[in-house]
Amino acid sequence: MNTDQLEGKWKQVKGKFKQKYGKVTDNDTTYSEGKFDEMLGKLQEKTGKTKEELKEEIDKM
Repeated sequence: MNTDQLEGKWKQVKGKFKQKYGKVTDNDTTYSEGKFDEMLGKLQEKTGKTKEELKEEIDKM
């Protein structure tokens, strides 16, 4: 999965959350994106895998 694909999936998820929870703001979703990036960084540090490898594993779940 490349960055464009991940971004596309994120936009879909963000859109669904906005539809479901109406009060979710872009600030909230930006915060969530940051937490996701932080999580990927921690996983990358712990496992030694690349971000692409981790994103691929997440995508398969």
